[in-house]
Amino acid sequence: MPDIKFGTSLPSPDEKVAVDEAVESHGPVTIELSERLVYGGQKRLKERRHLLLPALHALQRASGWISPGGLDYACRILEVPPAEAYGVATFYHLFSDQPPKGDQILHVCDDIACILNGANDLIDASKQEGYETKPSPCLGQCEKGSAVFVQRVASDDTVIFETDPKEFEKYLTKNSEKEPTKLPQEGSDHLRLLSRIGIVDPNSLEDYKSHGGYKALEKALEMDNEEIIEEVSSSGLRGRGGAAFPTGVKWKAVADEKGKVHHLVCNADESEPGTFKDRILMENDPFALIESMTIAGLAIGAEKGWFYIRGEYPLAKQRLVEAIEKAKKSDLLGNNILGSGRKFDIEIRSGAGAYICGEETALFNSIEGFRGEPRNKPPFPTTNGLFNEPTVVNNVETLANIPRIILHGGESYASEGTDQSSGTRLFCLSGRVASPGLYEFEFGVTLGEILDAAGGFSGSGNLKAILLGGAAGSFVTPESLNLPLTFEDTRNAGVSLGSGVIMAFSDRDDLKKIVLRIAEFFRDESCGQCVPCRVGTVRQEELLIRITDKQTLDADISLFDDLASVMSDASICGLGHTAASAVRSALNLGLLETNNE
Repeated sequence: MPDIKFGTSLPSPDEKVAVDEAVESHGPVTIELSERLVYGGQKRLKERRHLLLPALHALQRASGWISPGGLDYACRILEVPPAEAYGVATFYHLFSDQPPKGDQILHVCDDIACILNGANDLIDASKQEGYETKPSPCLGQCEKGSAVFVQRVASDDTVIFETDPKEFEKYLTKNSEKEPTKLPQEGSDHLRLLSRIGIVDPNSLEDYKSHGGYKALEKALEMDNEEIIEEVSSSGLRGRGGAAFPTGVKWKAVADEKGKVHHLVCNADESEPGTFKDRILMENDPFALIESMTIAGLAIGAEKGWFYIRGEYPLAKQRLVEAIEKAKKSDLLGNNILGSGRKFDIEIRSGAGAYICGEETALFNSIEGFRGEPRNKPPFPTTNGLFNEPTVVNNVETLANIPRIILHGGESYASEGTDQSSGTRLFCLSGRVASPGLYEFEFGVTLGEILDAAGGFSGSGNLKAILLGGAAGSFVTPESLNLPLTFEDTRNAGVSLGSGVIMAFSDRDDLKKIVLRIAEFFRDESCGQCVPCRVGTVRQEELLIRITDKQTLDADISLFDDLASVMSDASICGLGHTAASAVRSALNLGLLETNNE
């Protein structure tokens, strides 16, 4: 291996302390800082490289940017080539390689839900008030709208909700938003995953226990891993992140990989425009997710779990960190869980603003300290996942179902929903509905019934379209209101449940602008690794502009179809596979014709 070359820039005292604290929090690291540093072997490199992302967060927080001196210092500590580390730092939206103008940066969401609430006007007004303002992709606050993520230097990040920048100042001195969450279905007997939201104090382990918490873990400790996996398999639980892969099949595949280190990863990098379900679970029921991960870890034979959470969720991270510490102090995590002699621990790793890191292999690369670019498959994560070792990756909502399955049995769980879509599903309603928010229903409920539960269409004009499944999903029209929302029924209809997004639009809304924003989103979020996606997302946006501006012929529509096929067939990961889905559905349905005025 070649020597690592360093520059001559020096870190500030604050940057040095920040990096040292970030690295040493994972165990002591001692290294002699010389001009030249030689790799100490692959094992040593692996043990250090995965600390690069926490070190970059520490630098960003300490001085508001990744300075050359700070980056160089982190690279010396971690034995990472500075050129590679710079490539990682510039991969993420929340890291900057330029010094900030002040002590805070405002990231104002201008994605499809917030556009309906005047996001673009808010961005212009914020800049006029003198705030350092950057447009942001979806912040996962779609039920509230006009969301602003405030990134601060040497202070806590926060999220505020305000439409007038002149009122920002009174919010900018606060820490993360801590108002209690109110569910539209509050008090309903039909809630399962949401039954404790707004009732249990998310900061209290005792309150969680008084509402049935950790009963499932106690039962799981009396079972062997095969029994746990059998219950999950018989429940029919499928992944809730979009792919709908059978959870029990994934768990068994990793458990069967004998003689290897196993990993469990909770994918909490919820970045799909229109989606906010995982945030609400993490903010309001964190102990349930810690318990769920612990059971899953026992089942697959993992002693370490990784919680990868998007960087724009400061309150969720704070509550999970506190929940993990309290669980450890009560022997619910660690080397001897409830005196059983069994081990499991959890480490939280924050993303830094990259939608692509929701793809499981890109997530692995991000944790390992590399650019968050997807890997080719095969090999699959169940054999070659995190650190090239067998890994289970589950979405937050998927894991949240585990305690109920263990407590009541897989067959009981499977009795709800349908044969191919068991249990309940969380739906994120936003846009032109009377009561936006998070809803829970058994699979099989129709699209129209969910809209009715949210108070129905709201606003001027008439209901024109519904985006189902998020930016990677599809548009449908009011003719689909009788569609049962199950995996099988949506598949037969040529659409997808995706991440549970249901976003309603009026015939007064400018759907051209909405669909162009979706195309722009995929152009920006493509990691650029593969040509079909890197070039295809740009060409898709260009063609869409020509089509919507009436500067096109049928040949351009045909070209769009060819482009979509190439992206779907040849891209490395799901971003390229689905980048044209919503756009093409809008064209097919004629939604981009002139709106009624």
